[in-house]
Amino acid sequence: MNAEKDFAPLTPTIVRALNDKLYEKRKVAALEIEKLVREFVAQSNTTQIKHVIQILSQEFALSQHPHSRKGGLIGLAACSIALGKDSGLYLKELIEPVLTCFNDADSRLRYYACEALYNIVKVARGSVLPHFNVLFDGLSKLAADPDPNVKSGSELLDRLLKDIVTESNKFDLVSFIPLLRERIYSNNQYARQFIISWILVLESVPDINLLDYLPEILDGLFQILGDNSKEIRKMCEVALGEFLKEIKKNPSSVKFAEMANILVIHCQASDDLIQLTAMCWMREFIQLAGRVMLPYSSGILTAVLPCLSYDDRKKNIKEVANVCNQSLMKLVIPEDDETDEAKQSMSLQTEANSEESLSKPEVPSSGSLDTSSDSNFSNTSVFTVTRCEAANTQVQMLRNLCCYPSEHGKNSSSDKVQVTLNLDGIVQVLDYHLHDTSTGMMTRIAVLKWLYHLYIKTPRKVILKDLEVLAEIASSPAGQTEGHGPYEGSDMQSSQSELHVPIKPSQLSTSGTKGMECSPSTPTMNSYFYKFMINLLKRFSSERKLLETRGAFIIRQLCLLLNAENIFHSMADILLREEDLKFASTMVHTLNTILLTSSELFQLRNQLKDLKTPESRNLFCCLYRSWCHNPVTTVSLCFLTQNYKHAYDLIQKFGDLEVTVDFLTEVDKLVQLIECPIFTYLRLQLLDVKNNPYLIKALYGLLMLLPQSSAFQLLSHRLQCVPNPELMQTTDSTKIGHGFKKSPAPNIDYVELLQHFEKVQNKHLEVRHQRAGRGEHLDQRVIL
Repeated sequence: MNAEKDFAPLTPTIVRALNDKLYEKRKVAALEIEKLVREFVAQSNTTQIKHVIQILSQEFALSQHPHSRKGGLIGLAACSIALGKDSGLYLKELIEPVLTCFNDADSRLRYYACEALYNIVKVARGSVLPHFNVLFDGLSKLAADPDPNVKSGSELLDRLLKDIVTESNKFDLVSFIPLLRERIYSNNQYARQFIISWILVLESVPDINLLDYLPEILDGLFQILGDNSKEIRKMCEVALGEFLKEIKKNPSSVKFAEMANILVIHCQASDDLIQLTAMCWMREFIQLAGRVMLPYSSGILTAVLPCLSYDDRKKNIKEVANVCNQSLMKLVIPEDDETDEAKQSMSLQTEANSEESLSKPEVPSSGSLDTSSDSNFSNTSVFTVTRCEAANTQVQMLRNLCCYPSEHGKNSSSDKVQVTLNLDGIVQVLDYHLHDTSTGMMTRIAVLKWLYHLYIKTPRKVILKDLEVLAEIASSPAGQTEGHGPYEGSDMQSSQSELHVPIKPSQLSTSGTKGMECSPSTPTMNSYFYKFMINLLKRFSSERKLLETRGAFIIRQLCLLLNAENIFHSMADILLREEDLKFASTMVHTLNTILLTSSELFQLRNQLKDLKTPESRNLFCCLYRSWCHNPVTTVSLCFLTQNYKHAYDLIQKFGDLEVTVDFLTEVDKLVQLIECPIFTYLRLQLLDVKNNPYLIKALYGLLMLLPQSSAFQLLSHRLQCVPNPELMQTTDSTKIGHGFKKSPAPNIDYVELLQHFEKVQNKHLEVRHQRAGRGEHLDQRVIL
């Protein structure tokens, strides 16, 4: 090989010395290279400088001959020294061949590579930061080098690089984090030590905010915390401690939510140090982040609850877990219940104005239930019952679902962040620990406290869960029994407080049932269903405040979970035999309000509107007989079903009733309801005076009942808008009002229904007179 031609501007002497096996000769060659490059720098001859670096890289440092590689490394270091502050312009060309030698099989060569890179970095200083990732990657490999000399050399280079990063304000943390995230999962002790040392350095630099990227390396840190080396564990403890101090100082900038699940995982670690450290972090997170941690409650409880039963060998973990549990419990507040309640309230206010444009509402996700799947049954509530236990547990479950706290307390000021309480997840965790035979006593106690706390703070959501379970029981095929007469062997007048299951249509005799049939026998109705309805009405009867505050909510939710027609049909049947007439009147009023205003009952209203089917007519007759407990609701039912003549006949009977303040108030509300979109069809039928005379007469009847109040003025103004029949005549008079004409529903004995109404009202009047004769206080003032 022609040395002068191939390696110019390097002289043959320099080339031979670089290839020599003796270090001293290679060093002399490096001094000559340094001198040569300095001359090129003075001449600003960048072409020759690049050419020299290329020769040293390609022909020497990357040569197949070991001595040539060693010569190339020392030559590249000499070039860097000669370049001085200008070395930054050639760093890529200088560094890459040196880093390649880090992987050499010869430990001596790896050592020389460390030495060369040290000299290059020492000269370039901050200029090497754009190449930090490749330097770090190479150093992380040498940190685990088996040769002590190589490790020693890499440590010198490592310290130099740390000094440069510490003194610089141009470190690119964003591009470094992916590499750090990858290397942090190394299982090698020395590599782990190297990683932790760098994390400590970066954390100590004021201009570097490593806290922002903590979620990306936190999991790796906890894994390193379980290393077998005490020294590494201690270093990792220190690093985690520094991060936690920083979190406490600047909680507003911490990404708590992104690290919550990481802590949940490590709070369940088998290693005591990892578990204790993660639990301490969890304690701080809950206290600092507050309700931000609430969506992760189920995971936190999964980790924390078992620790509450630890013995004294893990006393520290137990104590921290207890603090976590108490702090988490405080995050559940009434707002977690009232958010849904507010939406429910807004829905009630607006649905009267938009009801007729709604299609059948879908069941919300929080209240959904697949009644065809038995597997869903055990996961829908805290109260898990088997099929055979269902009938015996319903009364107790009703007692649970219907209770409500007397007051909610004040709102927490820390709830500015809108979060959602995942009650399903929490309940599943609590249910698991409650039924797990291996659960310790203290854990069970904590679970019970959680159930009580959820019950007090979020009664509506707890009720929803209970209703789902009861709906599952009521719709279960296990309760489908044939030939079981609900009135078998019972005395209809046996007890005032006892409500009986209504019999099926097939079991009714033809006598005494004219114009009425009991609840249809459908797959969603079974013996449990009837018992549920009976116990629910019994509970409403014994606790009137419950009916007032939560009755409508419970019934509406049941209409979503079960068949609305079945619910109304069965309740009407039961109330028909209710001997507490005041309760029957109140309950009928509640059911009627739900029927006329709730979106859940949209289809049922449409079914009753025309009475086109035998089922709808049977339902009307069933409802009518119970609705007779409340005269005004009976009229509203007739308006809904377009039985205007019968409504007029009923109003004619009002003259024989006691007119009380409550009675007139209900008439007032009915007038207001007539003006709502629900009765749009009724108001349009006023255009057809010829075919709807009894509708007009019924409305005039209501007008005559009212004193001259705002409701009187409202209805009077509406009736003044009724057109003159003569003015409505056209050439084809047969078509006038064709769309409004309503024929009486067939197969309904309205005379018998009217007689039933009179009979029920006479009962109410008799009871009132009996109470008055006993000197009991009447809560309704009679209008004189």
